[in-house]
Amino acid sequence: MTHRLLIALPLLLAACSDRPNFDPDVVKATRLGEALPRNFMLGTSTSAHQIEGGNENDWAVWERGQWPDGRPHIKDGTVSGEAADSWNRFDEDVRLMERLGANAYRFGLEWARLEPTPGAWNAEAMARYQSWARTLRQKGITPLVTMYHFTLPTWVSEAGGWENPATLEAFEAYAGRVAEALGGEVDWWCTVNEPNVLAVLGYLDGEWPPGKKDTKAMATVLSHLLEAHARAARQLRQKDTVDADGDGHATRIGLAHHVRVFQPASGTTADTAVAALTDAFFNESVTEAVRTGRIRLSVPGQVSIDREVADLKGSLDYLGINYYTRDYVRQYLGEPALSRQYVPRGRERNDLGWDIYPEGLYLFLTRYAHLGLPLLVTENGMPDQTGERRPYYLQSHLYAVEQARAQGADVMGYFHWSLLDNFEWAEGYEPKFGLFSVDLASPEKTRTETPAVATFQDVARNLGLSPSP
Repeated sequence: MTHRLLIALPLLLAACSDRPNFDPDVVKATRLGEALPRNFMLGTSTSAHQIEGGNENDWAVWERGQWPDGRPHIKDGTVSGEAADSWNRFDEDVRLMERLGANAYRFGLEWARLEPTPGAWNAEAMARYQSWARTLRQKGITPLVTMYHFTLPTWVSEAGGWENPATLEAFEAYAGRVAEALGGEVDWWCTVNEPNVLAVLGYLDGEWPPGKKDTKAMATVLSHLLEAHARAARQLRQKDTVDADGDGHATRIGLAHHVRVFQPASGTTADTAVAALTDAFFNESVTEAVRTGRIRLSVPGQVSIDREVADLKGSLDYLGINYYTRDYVRQYLGEPALSRQYVPRGRERNDLGWDIYPEGLYLFLTRYAHLGLPLLVTENGMPDQTGERRPYYLQSHLYAVEQARAQGADVMGYFHWSLLDNFEWAEGYEPKFGLFSVDLASPEKTRTETPAVATFQDVARNLGLSPSP
Protein backbone atom coordinates (compact mmCIF):
# COMPACT_ATOMS: atom_id res chain seq x y z
CA MET A 1 0.00 0.00 0.00
CA THR A 2 1.03 3.61 -0.09
CA HIS A 3 0.65 6.65 2.06
CA ARG A 4 0.56 9.68 -0.15
CA LEU A 5 0.72 10.53 -3.80
CA LEU A 6 2.04 13.95 -4.67
CA ILE A 7 0.87 13.69 -8.23
CA ALA A 8 -2.73 14.82 -8.40
CA LEU A 9 -4.94 12.57 -10.45
CA PRO A 10 -8.70 13.10 -10.03
CA LEU A 11 -11.82 11.09 -10.01
CA LEU A 12 -14.77 13.03 -11.36
CA LEU A 13 -17.94 11.44 -10.15
CA ALA A 14 -21.26 13.06 -10.91
CA ALA A 15 -23.75 13.27 -8.08
CA CYS A 16 -26.39 10.58 -8.34
CA SER A 17 -29.72 10.72 -6.61
CA ASP A 18 -29.83 6.94 -6.24
CA ARG A 19 -26.57 6.60 -4.32
CA PRO A 20 -26.91 4.63 -1.09
CA ASN A 21 -27.29 6.36 2.24
CA PHE A 22 -23.93 6.41 4.06
CA ASP A 23 -25.33 7.97 7.23
CA PRO A 24 -23.49 6.34 10.19
CA ASP A 25 -26.73 5.31 11.85
CA VAL A 26 -27.78 3.47 8.69
CA VAL A 27 -24.38 1.77 8.37
CA LYS A 28 -24.32 0.67 12.02
CA ALA A 29 -27.84 -0.72 11.81
CA THR A 30 -26.97 -2.97 8.84
CA ARG A 31 -26.19 -6.63 9.57
CA LEU A 32 -23.15 -6.72 7.35
CA GLY A 33 -22.36 -10.04 5.72
CA GLU A 34 -25.91 -11.33 5.43
CA ALA A 35 -26.32 -9.84 1.94
CA LEU A 36 -23.07 -11.39 0.67
CA PRO A 37 -22.95 -14.72 -1.20
CA ARG A 38 -21.77 -17.73 0.80
CA ASN A 39 -18.65 -18.08 -1.38
CA PHE A 40 -17.59 -14.46 -0.76
CA MET A 41 -13.93 -14.19 0.23
CA LEU A 42 -13.55 -12.34 3.54
CA GLY A 43 -9.92 -12.02 4.48
CA THR A 44 -6.88 -9.92 5.23
CA SER A 45 -3.95 -8.75 3.16
CA THR A 46 -0.19 -8.46 3.80
CA SER A 47 3.06 -8.18 1.84
CA ALA A 48 6.28 -10.11 2.31
CA HIS A 49 8.71 -7.31 3.11
CA GLN A 50 6.32 -5.59 5.47
CA ILE A 51 5.81 -8.54 7.83
CA GLU A 52 8.30 -11.35 7.17
CA GLY A 53 11.47 -9.80 8.57
CA GLY A 54 15.02 -10.64 7.58
CA ASN A 55 14.77 -9.62 3.93
CA GLU A 56 17.66 -8.09 2.00
CA ASN A 57 16.47 -6.29 -1.12
CA ASP A 58 16.42 -2.83 -2.68
CA TRP A 59 14.13 -1.53 0.07
CA ALA A 60 16.42 -2.81 2.84
CA VAL A 61 19.26 -0.89 1.21
CA TRP A 62 17.08 2.22 0.85
CA GLU A 63 16.07 2.08 4.52
CA ARG A 64 19.69 2.43 5.60
CA GLY A 65 20.19 5.52 3.43
CA GLN A 66 19.75 9.24 3.99
CA TRP A 67 18.61 12.32 2.11
CA PRO A 68 21.25 14.94 1.22
CA ASP A 69 20.34 16.96 4.34
CA GLY A 70 21.04 13.98 6.61
CA ARG A 71 17.46 12.94 7.27
CA PRO A 72 16.86 9.16 7.05
CA HIS A 73 14.89 7.90 4.08
CA ILE A 74 12.35 6.43 6.52
CA LYS A 75 10.42 9.13 8.37
CA ASP A 76 10.56 7.61 11.85
CA GLY A 77 14.19 6.56 11.41
CA THR A 78 13.45 2.83 11.57
CA VAL A 79 14.40 -0.03 9.27
CA SER A 80 12.21 -3.03 8.53
CA GLY A 81 14.53 -5.43 10.38
CA GLU A 82 12.63 -8.34 11.92
CA ALA A 83 9.26 -6.69 11.22
CA ALA A 84 6.50 -8.90 12.67
CA ASP A 85 8.74 -11.96 12.13
CA SER A 86 6.00 -13.71 10.19
CA TRP A 87 8.63 -15.77 8.37
CA ASN A 88 9.03 -17.70 11.61
CA ARG A 89 5.56 -17.14 13.10
CA PHE A 90 3.26 -18.09 10.25
CA ASP A 91 1.43 -20.77 12.27
CA GLU A 92 0.64 -18.14 14.90
CA ASP A 93 -0.68 -15.82 12.20
CA VAL A 94 -2.91 -18.59 10.82
CA ARG A 95 -4.43 -18.96 14.28
CA LEU A 96 -5.22 -15.24 14.15
CA MET A 97 -7.00 -15.74 10.83
CA GLU A 98 -9.03 -18.57 12.36
CA ARG A 99 -9.85 -16.31 15.29
CA LEU A 100 -11.22 -13.76 12.84
CA GLY A 101 -13.25 -16.32 10.95
CA ALA A 102 -11.48 -15.33 7.72
CA ASN A 103 -11.80 -17.66 4.75
CA ALA A 104 -9.08 -16.05 2.58
CA TYR A 105 -5.60 -14.57 2.97
CA ARG A 106 -3.57 -12.51 0.53
CA PHE A 107 0.16 -12.81 1.14
CA GLY A 108 3.23 -11.92 -0.89
CA LEU A 109 6.34 -13.71 -2.08
CA GLU A 110 9.74 -12.11 -1.63
CA TRP A 111 11.58 -12.37 -4.96
CA ALA A 112 14.91 -11.56 -3.28
CA ARG A 113 14.45 -14.44 -0.86
CA LEU A 114 13.61 -16.90 -3.63
CA GLU A 115 16.30 -15.75 -6.08
CA PRO A 116 19.01 -13.96 -4.09
CA THR A 117 21.42 -14.02 -7.05
CA PRO A 118 20.63 -14.42 -10.76
CA GLY A 119 19.36 -17.93 -11.46
CA ALA A 120 20.14 -19.21 -7.94
CA TRP A 121 16.82 -20.61 -6.68
CA ASN A 122 16.27 -20.97 -2.93
CA ALA A 123 14.36 -24.26 -2.76
CA GLU A 124 14.10 -24.09 1.03
CA ALA A 125 12.36 -20.72 0.93
CA MET A 126 9.96 -21.91 -1.76
CA ALA A 127 9.19 -25.02 0.29
CA ARG A 128 8.16 -22.77 3.15
CA TYR A 129 5.84 -20.76 0.92
CA GLN A 130 4.40 -24.05 -0.36
CA SER A 131 3.74 -25.15 3.21
CA TRP A 132 2.01 -21.85 3.94
CA ALA A 133 -0.39 -22.26 1.01
CA ARG A 134 -1.03 -25.91 1.91
CA THR A 135 -1.71 -25.04 5.55
CA LEU A 136 -4.14 -22.30 4.58
CA ARG A 137 -6.10 -24.62 2.32
CA GLN A 138 -6.24 -27.29 5.02
CA LYS A 139 -7.72 -24.68 7.36
CA GLY A 140 -10.36 -23.65 4.84
CA ILE A 141 -8.58 -20.38 4.03
CA THR A 142 -8.10 -19.59 0.34
CA PRO A 143 -4.56 -18.36 -0.43
CA LEU A 144 -4.20 -15.43 -2.82
CA VAL A 145 -0.52 -14.99 -3.67
CA THR A 146 1.12 -11.74 -4.79
CA MET A 147 4.22 -12.23 -6.94
CA TYR A 148 5.58 -8.68 -6.77
CA HIS A 149 4.86 -6.11 -4.04
CA PHE A 150 7.34 -3.22 -4.45
CA THR A 151 10.65 -4.97 -3.57
CA LEU A 152 13.39 -6.12 -5.96
CA PRO A 153 16.44 -8.31 -5.46
CA THR A 154 19.48 -6.06 -5.24
CA TRP A 155 20.98 -7.67 -8.36
CA VAL A 156 17.91 -6.49 -10.28
CA SER A 157 17.82 -2.97 -8.83
CA GLU A 158 21.57 -2.47 -9.35
CA ALA A 159 21.10 -3.31 -13.05
CA GLY A 160 18.47 -0.57 -13.45
CA GLY A 161 15.39 -2.14 -11.92
CA TRP A 162 12.14 -1.59 -13.80
CA GLU A 163 13.74 0.93 -16.17
CA ASN A 164 15.81 -1.87 -17.66
CA PRO A 165 13.92 -4.05 -20.19
CA ALA A 166 16.06 -6.99 -19.03
CA THR A 167 14.08 -6.98 -15.78
CA LEU A 168 11.07 -8.16 -17.77
CA GLU A 169 12.95 -11.30 -18.80
CA ALA A 170 14.13 -11.91 -15.23
CA PHE A 171 10.64 -11.40 -13.82
CA GLU A 172 9.03 -13.70 -16.37
CA ALA A 173 11.51 -16.45 -15.52
CA TYR A 174 10.80 -15.91 -11.80
CA ALA A 175 7.04 -16.03 -12.43
CA GLY A 176 7.40 -19.29 -14.34
CA ARG A 177 9.28 -20.96 -11.51
CA VAL A 178 6.74 -19.72 -8.98
CA ALA A 179 3.89 -21.07 -11.10
CA GLU A 180 5.50 -24.49 -11.30
CA ALA A 181 6.28 -24.62 -7.58
CA LEU A 182 3.04 -23.22 -6.13
CA GLY A 183 0.46 -24.06 -8.78
CA GLY A 184 -0.57 -27.24 -7.01
CA GLU A 185 -1.64 -25.27 -3.94
CA VAL A 186 -2.65 -21.86 -5.35
CA ASP A 187 -5.34 -20.85 -7.83
CA TRP A 188 -5.71 -17.13 -6.99
CA TRP A 189 -2.81 -14.94 -8.13
CA CYS A 190 -1.95 -11.25 -8.01
CA THR A 191 0.94 -10.61 -10.38
CA VAL A 192 1.87 -6.99 -9.56
CA ASN A 193 0.81 -4.72 -6.73
CA GLU A 194 -0.04 -1.08 -7.47
CA PRO A 195 2.12 -0.38 -10.54
CA ASN A 196 0.91 3.24 -10.63
CA VAL A 197 2.01 3.84 -7.03
CA LEU A 198 5.52 2.46 -7.53
CA ALA A 199 5.97 4.46 -10.74
CA VAL A 200 4.92 7.72 -9.10
CA LEU A 201 6.61 7.43 -5.71
CA GLY A 202 9.82 5.85 -6.97
CA TYR A 203 10.35 7.71 -10.25
CA LEU A 204 8.38 10.97 -10.16
CA ASP A 205 8.17 12.11 -6.53
CA GLY A 206 11.45 10.38 -5.64
CA GLU A 207 10.27 9.33 -2.18
CA TRP A 208 10.82 5.59 -2.69
CA PRO A 209 13.76 3.75 -4.21
CA PRO A 210 15.44 4.53 -6.50
CA GLY A 211 14.55 8.12 -5.54
CA LYS A 212 14.21 9.60 -9.03
CA LYS A 213 12.26 12.63 -10.22
CA ASP A 214 12.00 11.90 -13.91
CA THR A 215 8.71 11.92 -15.80
CA LYS A 216 10.05 9.82 -18.64
CA ALA A 217 11.41 7.21 -16.22
CA MET A 218 8.06 7.14 -14.41
CA ALA A 219 6.18 6.39 -17.62
CA THR A 220 8.73 3.79 -18.72
CA VAL A 221 8.48 1.98 -15.39
CA LEU A 222 4.68 1.96 -15.43
CA SER A 223 4.75 0.58 -18.96
CA HIS A 224 7.22 -2.14 -17.98
CA LEU A 225 5.19 -3.11 -14.89
CA LEU A 226 2.11 -3.60 -17.04
CA GLU A 227 4.10 -5.74 -19.44
CA ALA A 228 5.50 -7.68 -16.47
CA HIS A 229 1.95 -8.48 -15.45
CA ALA A 230 1.16 -9.76 -18.95
CA ARG A 231 4.26 -11.95 -18.99
CA ALA A 232 3.53 -13.36 -15.53
CA ALA A 233 -0.06 -14.12 -16.54
CA ARG A 234 1.22 -16.00 -19.59
CA GLN A 235 3.56 -18.09 -17.42
CA LEU A 236 0.81 -18.85 -14.93
CA ARG A 237 -1.58 -20.06 -17.63
CA GLN A 238 1.10 -22.25 -19.17
CA LYS A 239 2.55 -23.75 -16.00
CA ASP A 240 -0.16 -23.72 -13.33
CA THR A 241 -2.54 -26.36 -14.66
CA VAL A 242 -3.71 -27.76 -11.30
CA ASP A 243 -7.14 -26.75 -10.04
CA ALA A 244 -6.27 -26.74 -6.34
CA ASP A 245 -9.74 -25.95 -5.01
CA GLY A 246 -11.75 -27.91 -7.56
CA ASP A 247 -13.84 -25.00 -8.82
CA GLY A 248 -12.98 -25.56 -12.46
CA HIS A 249 -10.29 -22.84 -12.63
CA ALA A 250 -6.60 -23.67 -12.31
CA THR A 251 -5.77 -19.97 -12.29
CA ARG A 252 -7.56 -16.76 -11.32
CA ILE A 253 -5.18 -13.99 -12.31
CA GLY A 254 -5.35 -10.32 -11.46
CA LEU A 255 -3.32 -7.34 -10.38
CA ALA A 256 -3.90 -4.94 -7.49
CA HIS A 257 -4.76 -1.47 -8.79
CA HIS A 258 -4.51 1.45 -6.38
CA VAL A 259 -7.36 3.89 -6.90
CA ARG A 260 -7.94 7.27 -5.32
CA VAL A 261 -10.79 9.75 -5.48
CA PHE A 262 -9.63 13.09 -6.87
CA GLN A 263 -12.21 15.75 -6.12
CA PRO A 264 -11.96 19.15 -7.83
CA ALA A 265 -11.37 21.76 -5.15
CA SER A 266 -13.90 24.04 -6.85
CA GLY A 267 -16.22 24.20 -9.80
CA THR A 268 -13.78 26.25 -11.86
CA THR A 269 -12.77 25.02 -15.29
CA ALA A 270 -9.12 24.86 -14.21
CA ASP A 271 -9.69 22.66 -11.14
CA THR A 272 -12.18 20.46 -12.96
CA ALA A 273 -9.87 19.95 -15.93
CA VAL A 274 -6.78 19.11 -13.91
CA ALA A 275 -8.84 16.72 -11.81
CA ALA A 276 -10.08 14.94 -14.92
CA LEU A 277 -6.56 14.71 -16.35
CA THR A 278 -5.24 13.28 -13.11
CA ASP A 279 -8.02 10.72 -12.91
CA ALA A 280 -7.46 9.60 -16.47
CA PHE A 281 -3.79 8.95 -15.80
CA PHE A 282 -3.91 7.42 -12.34
CA ASN A 283 -7.21 5.58 -12.20
CA GLU A 284 -7.78 4.70 -15.86
CA SER A 285 -4.45 4.12 -17.63
CA VAL A 286 -3.88 0.73 -15.99
CA THR A 287 -7.38 -0.61 -16.54
CA GLU A 288 -7.50 0.70 -20.11
CA ALA A 289 -4.20 -1.01 -20.89
CA VAL A 290 -5.38 -4.43 -19.71
CA ARG A 291 -8.76 -3.93 -21.39
CA THR A 292 -7.33 -3.05 -24.80
CA GLY A 293 -3.89 -4.65 -24.73
CA ARG A 294 -2.33 -1.30 -25.60
CA ILE A 295 -0.37 0.90 -23.21
CA ARG A 296 -1.00 4.60 -23.76
CA LEU A 297 0.76 7.01 -21.40
CA SER A 298 1.20 10.68 -22.18
CA VAL A 299 2.47 13.68 -20.25
CA PRO A 300 2.18 16.70 -22.58
CA GLY A 301 5.56 18.01 -23.65
CA GLN A 302 7.47 15.34 -21.72
CA VAL A 303 6.69 11.76 -22.70
CA SER A 304 4.37 9.75 -24.93
CA ILE A 305 4.12 5.96 -24.95
CA ASP A 306 1.75 4.09 -27.24
CA ARG A 307 2.50 0.41 -27.76
CA GLU A 308 0.71 -2.90 -27.98
CA VAL A 309 1.83 -5.61 -25.57
CA ALA A 310 1.50 -9.32 -26.28
CA ASP A 311 -0.93 -11.15 -23.97
CA LEU A 312 -1.93 -8.01 -22.08
CA LYS A 313 -5.47 -7.95 -23.44
CA GLY A 314 -7.53 -10.61 -21.70
CA SER A 315 -4.84 -11.15 -19.05
CA LEU A 316 -7.18 -10.44 -16.12
CA ASP A 317 -9.58 -12.92 -14.57
CA TYR A 318 -10.39 -10.34 -11.90
CA LEU A 319 -9.43 -6.77 -11.06
CA GLY A 320 -8.04 -6.09 -7.60
CA ILE A 321 -8.86 -2.69 -6.13
CA ASN A 322 -6.81 -1.09 -3.34
CA TYR A 323 -8.78 1.84 -1.94
CA TYR A 324 -8.05 4.13 1.01
CA THR A 325 -8.94 7.77 0.54
CA ARG A 326 -9.95 10.90 -1.38
CA ASP A 327 -7.94 14.02 -2.23
CA TYR A 328 -9.15 17.47 -3.22
CA VAL A 329 -7.29 18.83 -6.24
CA ARG A 330 -6.48 22.45 -7.02
CA GLN A 331 -4.65 23.59 -10.15
CA TYR A 332 -1.10 24.73 -9.45
CA LEU A 333 1.14 25.27 -12.46
CA GLY A 334 4.30 25.13 -10.38
CA GLU A 335 4.00 21.35 -9.84
CA PRO A 336 4.85 18.65 -12.42
CA ALA A 337 1.27 17.39 -12.11
CA LEU A 338 -0.05 20.96 -12.53
CA SER A 339 -1.96 20.62 -9.26
CA ARG A 340 -1.77 20.23 -5.51
CA GLN A 341 -3.72 17.90 -3.26
CA TYR A 342 -5.16 18.57 0.15
CA VAL A 343 -7.89 17.59 2.62
CA PRO A 344 -10.21 20.45 3.62
CA ARG A 345 -10.48 21.51 7.22
CA GLY A 346 -13.24 19.78 9.11
CA ARG A 347 -12.99 16.49 7.24
CA GLU A 348 -12.39 13.40 9.38
CA ARG A 349 -8.87 12.08 8.80
CA ASN A 350 -6.91 9.03 9.79
CA ASP A 351 -3.52 9.07 11.54
CA LEU A 352 -1.72 9.87 8.27
CA GLY A 353 -4.03 12.77 7.49
CA TRP A 354 -6.00 10.97 4.78
CA ASP A 355 -9.65 11.80 4.23
CA ILE A 356 -12.01 9.05 5.41
CA TYR A 357 -14.52 8.58 2.61
CA PRO A 358 -16.14 5.13 2.42
CA GLU A 359 -18.46 6.20 -0.38
CA GLY A 360 -15.41 6.33 -2.64
CA LEU A 361 -15.08 2.55 -2.51
CA TYR A 362 -18.69 2.18 -3.64
CA LEU A 363 -18.08 4.62 -6.50
CA PHE A 364 -15.02 2.77 -7.76
CA LEU A 365 -16.64 -0.65 -7.54
CA THR A 366 -19.66 0.50 -9.53
CA ARG A 367 -17.43 2.43 -11.92
CA TYR A 368 -15.29 -0.60 -12.81
CA ALA A 369 -18.26 -2.94 -13.09
CA HIS A 370 -18.43 -2.00 -16.79
CA LEU A 371 -15.23 -3.96 -17.39
CA GLY A 372 -17.24 -7.15 -17.05
CA LEU A 373 -14.71 -8.63 -14.63
CA PRO A 374 -15.12 -9.94 -11.11
CA LEU A 375 -13.76 -7.42 -8.60
CA LEU A 376 -11.82 -8.00 -5.39
CA VAL A 377 -11.09 -5.36 -2.78
CA THR A 378 -7.49 -6.47 -2.36
CA GLU A 379 -6.65 -3.73 0.18
CA ASN A 380 -8.66 -1.38 2.37
CA GLY A 381 -7.86 -0.14 5.87
CA MET A 382 -6.79 2.76 8.04
CA PRO A 383 -3.84 3.71 10.28
CA ASP A 384 -5.26 4.05 13.79
CA GLN A 385 -2.92 4.08 16.80
CA THR A 386 -5.70 3.50 19.33
CA GLY A 387 -7.74 1.11 17.20
CA GLU A 388 -10.94 2.80 18.35
CA ARG A 389 -11.96 4.20 14.96
CA ARG A 390 -11.16 1.11 12.92
CA PRO A 391 -14.40 -0.81 13.71
CA TYR A 392 -16.58 1.80 12.04
CA TYR A 393 -14.10 2.19 9.17
CA LEU A 394 -14.41 -1.55 8.53
CA GLN A 395 -18.20 -1.43 8.82
CA SER A 396 -18.61 1.53 6.48
CA HIS A 397 -16.38 0.09 3.77
CA LEU A 398 -17.99 -3.34 3.88
CA TYR A 399 -21.30 -1.50 3.65
CA ALA A 400 -19.92 0.13 0.48
CA VAL A 401 -19.12 -3.33 -0.89
CA GLU A 402 -22.63 -4.60 -0.20
CA GLN A 403 -24.20 -1.52 -1.77
CA ALA A 404 -22.03 -1.90 -4.88
CA ARG A 405 -23.09 -5.54 -5.19
CA ALA A 406 -26.70 -4.43 -4.90
CA GLN A 407 -26.07 -2.19 -7.94
CA GLY A 408 -24.76 -5.15 -9.94
CA ALA A 409 -21.00 -4.96 -9.35
CA ASP A 410 -19.56 -8.50 -9.21
CA VAL A 411 -17.52 -8.04 -6.03
CA MET A 412 -16.23 -11.47 -4.99
CA GLY A 413 -14.11 -10.61 -1.96
CA TYR A 414 -12.80 -8.11 0.56
CA PHE A 415 -9.27 -8.23 2.04
CA HIS A 416 -8.66 -5.88 4.94
CA TRP A 417 -5.28 -4.18 5.18
CA SER A 418 -3.87 -5.50 7.32
CA LEU A 419 -3.82 -8.64 9.45
CA LEU A 420 -0.89 -7.20 11.43
CA ASP A 421 0.85 -3.95 12.17
CA ASN A 422 3.74 -3.80 9.72
CA PHE A 423 6.53 -1.78 8.18
CA GLU A 424 4.74 0.94 6.23
CA TRP A 425 7.43 1.78 3.67
CA ALA A 426 8.60 5.42 3.87
CA GLU A 427 6.46 5.99 6.98
CA GLY A 428 8.22 3.26 8.99
CA TYR A 429 6.51 1.66 11.96
CA GLU A 430 4.52 4.62 13.27
CA PRO A 431 1.30 3.96 11.28
CA LYS A 432 -0.71 1.07 12.76
CA PHE A 433 -2.91 -0.72 10.24
CA GLY A 434 -3.28 -4.12 11.90
CA LEU A 435 -6.42 -5.82 13.08
CA PHE A 436 -3.87 -7.27 15.48
CA SER A 437 -1.25 -4.94 16.92
CA VAL A 438 2.34 -6.19 17.17
CA ASP A 439 4.71 -5.44 20.04
CA LEU A 440 7.85 -5.03 17.97
CA ALA A 441 10.01 -4.61 21.09
CA SER A 442 9.06 -7.99 22.54
CA PRO A 443 11.12 -11.07 21.59
CA GLU A 444 7.86 -12.88 20.85
CA LYS A 445 6.51 -10.05 18.66
CA THR A 446 3.32 -10.36 20.69
CA ARG A 447 0.10 -10.03 18.70
CA THR A 448 -2.86 -8.37 20.46
CA GLU A 449 -6.34 -7.94 19.02
CA THR A 450 -7.71 -4.48 18.39
CA PRO A 451 -11.39 -3.54 18.74
CA ALA A 452 -12.00 -4.15 15.02
CA VAL A 453 -11.45 -7.89 15.49
CA ALA A 454 -14.92 -8.19 17.03
CA THR A 455 -16.39 -6.26 14.09
CA PHE A 456 -14.71 -8.59 11.59
CA GLN A 457 -15.94 -11.62 13.53
CA ASP A 458 -19.53 -10.35 13.45
CA VAL A 459 -19.38 -10.01 9.68
CA ALA A 460 -17.84 -13.47 9.38
CA ARG A 461 -20.66 -14.99 11.45
CA ASN A 462 -23.29 -13.22 9.36
CA LEU A 463 -21.58 -14.68 6.29
CA GLY A 464 -21.89 -18.18 7.76
CA LEU A 465 -18.25 -18.49 8.85
CA SER A 466 -17.13 -19.61 12.31
CA PRO A 467 -14.53 -17.56 14.17
CA SER A 468 -12.56 -19.62 16.66
CA PRO A 469 -12.25 -18.61 20.34
